[in-house]
Amino acid sequence: MRNISLKAIIKKNVYIGNNVTIEDDVYIDSGSIIRDNVIIKKGSFIGANSIIGEYLGDFFKGNNKEHICIIGKNSVIRSGAIIYGDVIIEDNFQSGHRITIREGSRIGKNVRIGTNSDIQHQSVIGNYVSIHSGVFVGEETIIEDFVWLFPHVVITNDPTPPSNKISPVRIKRFASIAAGSIILPGVIIGENSLVGAGSVVTKNVTEGMAVVGNPAKEKCLADKIKNKFTGKPAYPWMYNFHRGMPWEKAGFEEWIKKS
Repeated sequence: MRNISLKAIIKKNVYIGNNVTIEDDVYIDSGSIIRDNVIIKKGSFIGANSIIGEYLGDFFKGNNKEHICIIGKNSVIRSGAIIYGDVIIEDNFQSGHRITIREGSRIGKNVRIGTNSDIQHQSVIGNYVSIHSGVFVGEETIIEDFVWLFPHVVITNDPTPPSNKISPVRIKRFASIAAGSIILPGVIIGENSLVGAGSVVTKNVTEGMAVVGNPAKEKCLADKIKNKFTGKPAYPWMYNFHRGMPWEKAGFEEWIKKS
């Protein structure tokens, strides 16, 4: 059974499986594959040659189960994306090209994932998370709300690779991890903390602390770091950055009072 809105736009050479719901004003570009048990909500865009609801391992064992994949309202998924079954993505999601999101992952509202990023299975990503290009997120990682992962960050989870026991990373809200950093298994990145570019983080990062180096060591409190253009404190970043955030109009202080 298919439930496809007459207001949806389906371009040439799109395959649509069974038990698929496509709501109003959805646009699916050429060559995409929408597998069974997919729900694409109102106003979403699926770029060319994407696969939504990709098969899990049970398919190859001849025991394919129903794995629902939900794409939230007003999402923009650019060309070449592969999103597996048993993935739930909430509203206003945006991706770059050729991303992968593996099964069991749960992604909140207003999340952005950049080109060539790879989210491994059973990861949990909160609201307003920004993941830049070329980021690898290991399985079962937990990323809380308002976190920034800049280009080519690697989040690991196996303390003695290869092994059968993983130790997932947790990144708490408002943390920023700068480009090229590696977070080792089991590490907790504290709220409002900053990991400097190219760091290798081997132990927990204290709330509000800036760390840098290989291995990463405490540099100072993050709020001591100055913006080189203005000379004012750069962190916590929420007081300086507003674009696309829920405090864009009122400012962070007013927003946090009401939240």
